[in-house]
Amino acid sequence: MLLTLLRHAKTEPARAEQEDWHRELQPRGRRDARDMGRRLHARDLKPALLVTSPAVRALETAKIVARELKIAQGKIRQDERLYLASAKVLLQVVQEQGQGAAHLMIVGHNPGITEFADRLSSERTLDNMPTCAAYTLEFDIASWSELAWGAGTDAEFDYPGR
Repeated sequence: MLLTLLRHAKTEPARAEQEDWHRELQPRGRRDARDMGRRLHARDLKPALLVTSPAVRALETAKIVARELKIAQGKIRQDERLYLASAKVLLQVVQEQGQGAAHLMIVGHNPGITEFADRLSSERTLDNMPTCAAYTLEFDIASWSELAWGAGTDAEFDYPGR
């Protein structure tokens, strides 16, 4: 099974009186999301299911990447627990996905998504996932409920500007 973790793209700075939840992508962030979607498509990394934080910046990133990967809207789910989630919460969300998707994508936020990626890999350490970074890992499991720390192999890491 494959898991792709995607950090949301570059966002506008918070404006006075604006809640963090409502921050939108910068034009550069939209370009990076389109580019990352194309790069994932070129490597045939199209997930069967995409689960995203519903925060504006994450949802916007997810929709742009999904459009480039030609993922149907019905295959995109929002989960409020992914907003600024810890690695432990991210693990729980993935484990709840069961057997339905052999390739799953999660779109979330730092610092949790970097910590989650780092703790899943058996091969490498990951200090930081830059904005719009994609990290794909392979797991020898039959169901996402079996996902465990340190079980990921064949890690592939890509980010804008690389």
